[in-house]
Amino acid sequence: MAEVNTGDGGGGHGKHEKKRAKKMSTRIDMTPMVDLAFLLLTFFVLTSTFNKAKTMEINFPADPKDKKDLMKINNALTFLMTDDNKVYYYTDEFYPKDNPKGKPVTTLIKTDFSKDGVRKVLLEKNKPTREALEKLEDKFKKKEIADTTYKRMARDEKSKKAALTVLLKADDKATYKNMIDLIDELNITQVGKYAVVDLMPAELELIKAAN
Repeated sequence: MAEVNTGDGGGGHGKHEKKRAKKMSTRIDMTPMVDLAFLLLTFFVLTSTFNKAKTMEINFPADPKDKKDLMKINNALTFLMTDDNKVYYYTDEFYPKDNPKGKPVTTLIKTDFSKDGVRKVLLEKNKPTREALEKLEDKFKKKEIADTTYKRMARDEKSKKAALTVLLKADDKATYKNMIDLIDELNITQVGKYAVVDLMPAELELIKAAN
């Protein structure tokens, strides 16, 4: 609070003495304002939440002890990412040159992250699952199935053995952004099965040859 002190200044009482001006001093009490500032500071510290880093948790399975334990993947689609936002893909298994099965050598197909690139490929390859999910959604909208049933059936549909499985591979020149963009496309196109795995040496050679 502000106070104004007035002093009589002394003197000036005599009949012939010159009247002196009264001296005034002001003093502002800052204590309430400081208390309020600390109260506000304490309030904001206790009620504020700090920004959390946006991260995505990915759990990787343990490597099998024996390569024979590797599960054969049906209806597979493999994306290979490298520098300059380049992305290639091939379907089904990878067959190197002179493979024991006598299959044609795998060749890479170049695509990109445009609407006619990765997304178009995923929409085409995952068409059976998407159509099944659309039918389930229609039943849910018509209230023919409950919410929990719809979610369970949709999850089962995406994880069927015949459903599309996408493998994501990147060399040391690819960017995290490309990986995240590709995972976003998988979610948009309702792909339920995908995994991030290491590049095979033969695949790396194909990428170098394609570049």
